[in-house]
Amino acid sequence: MTLMQKFLGAAATVALTAGVANADPAVIFDLGGKFDKSFNEAGYNGAERWAAETGGKYLDIELQSEAQREQALRRFAEAGANPIVTMGFAMTPTIEQVAPEYPETKFVNIDGWANLPNVQTISFAEHEGSYLAGVMAAKASTSGTVGFIGGMDIPLIRKFACGYAQGVKSVNADATIIANMTGTTPAAWNDPVKGSELTKAQISQGADVVYAAAGGTGVGVLQTAADEGILSIGVDSNQNHLHPGKVLTSMLKRVDVAVYNALKDGADLETGFQNLNLASDGVGVAFDDNNASLVSAEMKEAVDMATKGIVSGEITVEDYAAAESCSVLEF
Repeated sequence: MTLMQKFLGAAATVALTAGVANADPAVIFDLGGKFDKSFNEAGYNGAERWAAETGGKYLDIELQSEAQREQALRRFAEAGANPIVTMGFAMTPTIEQVAPEYPETKFVNIDGWANLPNVQTISFAEHEGSYLAGVMAAKASTSGTVGFIGGMDIPLIRKFACGYAQGVKSVNADATIIANMTGTTPAAWNDPVKGSELTKAQISQGADVVYAAAGGTGVGVLQTAADEGILSIGVDSNQNHLHPGKVLTSMLKRVDVAVYNALKDGADLETGFQNLNLASDGVGVAFDDNNASLVSAEMKEAVDMATKGIVSGEITVEDYAAAESCSVLEF
């Protein structure tokens, strides 16, 4: 249990105000926890890097329910935490409600869309990084069928899937992409059992590479893929180490950099919208000792060529979130 969770009892406001230095920043981790080995954990790693380099301290809470969103945000703001970094799009409505009441406090909305004068909103070009993952999947597949397993069925996750499908099709126009979502509620981010079931179902349909963009649910996807002898692709954090030699790559979404920069900038951070894309190293694919045996020179060259094409503008990757449609994949 984190410090902030302990403060969420009846005496929360008094205890928090008494124990927090006004300059301390805060991080609100979304459902699934800061050790989800994916999105939240990437943010945690960024916060820990800042703390290690500066000796600074930050408050944090791992949300356990939807009801805690406003409660946590208000209590951090009332305690003087600045900035307050929030993980995940689901915090956007709460920020839109609370941030105007604390105009001197800076808020960071990662993956959201809040447009307020004291909010820094950070998005990522997930479709570009997923395109590279698709290139690798198509190169590695021997069956010509690959899979995608998303978490909550929302435009953001369809953005991952559509970019992935485009990358696959760029290598093998005849490839089959099977796409499933885990659910339609936030519980879909933390259901590794369902992730395992979906993986087995896709394997039965011929998939020999499966890409998981599902938060904690993805842990079940990667585990089952390894157990069943097919390759998987991780997401957000570098998950190659979870099953060395069995995870083809991980689509890196540099949430760690976003959180690190926010804490480093502190109350002086610039507000407004930021988009971290392939050109700015905001997304990419992971290469390390854990997947070296899986990555051929041809595969690496294909990724390099695709990267150069996307950065130069020669390759345009369709963004599902912009048009809410995907020309190469049906949902």
